[in-house]
Amino acid sequence: MRRAVAEEPDLSLFSRIDVVESTGSTNADLIAQAVDPEVDGRVLVAEHQGSGRGRHERSWASPPRAQVAVSILVRPSGIDPAVLGWLPLLTGVAVVDAVRATTGLDAKLKWPNDVLIDGRKVAGILAEVASAGEQPAVVIGTGVNVSLTEDELPVPHAISLTLAGAGEVDRDELVLAMLRAFAGHFTRWRAANWDIEVVAAAYRDRCATLGAQVRAELPGGNVLTGVATDVDAFGRLLIGDRPVSAGDVTHLRPV
Repeated sequence: MRRAVAEEPDLSLFSRIDVVESTGSTNADLIAQAVDPEVDGRVLVAEHQGSGRGRHERSWASPPRAQVAVSILVRPSGIDPAVLGWLPLLTGVAVVDAVRATTGLDAKLKWPNDVLIDGRKVAGILAEVASAGEQPAVVIGTGVNVSLTEDELPVPHAISLTLAGAGEVDRDELVLAMLRAFAGHFTRWRAANWDIEVVAAAYRDRCATLGAQVRAELPGGNVLTGVATDVDAFGRLLIGDRPVSAGDVTHLRPV
């Protein structure tokens, strides 16, 4: 994978791309590097991640080379901090595009941070603000289940690309496709002065949650059910006309 990444010409957004055999968490590694204000556009790819992190401090581990773990550190200069929530959504769009391009599978998004195939989770995304100030650093990580077997899946509602029918997946090409897609979407968004509609149209087009009857378990134990109608200017899910910024969302009917 190191050679494939190093020889890719269409990744000028990134100042440095590192590929390691194993680490605890690619997000944690890049967050540690973010203390240097000069660090920007950095990518870390791990063949194996022993202590991956998800939302709500959930953690997981997988067998070596059964997943791909990729984290990206960016400092989006001039962005309104209020719309930083669109960065993980943009990353989801990039992952969907990469999975579709490399496997032909019909990947879709589930708000806020899951990539689905046939309603089952094949990838998750976590964004963390690593440093604040005039030019905040944000680390966005994703882990894609590539060749996990049924016995290796972390939860029953998960799936891998292999189990979904992709056959043997070229992990190098999958990573390159993810980075190319992220770079393209991010560059267009930046060129539009962070106009969220540049991202929102692509996100809505790929999001299976919109239009579905959903159940949202909110912080504090409250539950909200209804039809997911849209995402608002801050990347929040609208259930009816109520914005939801955090919570576990379940689709109540097939999408």
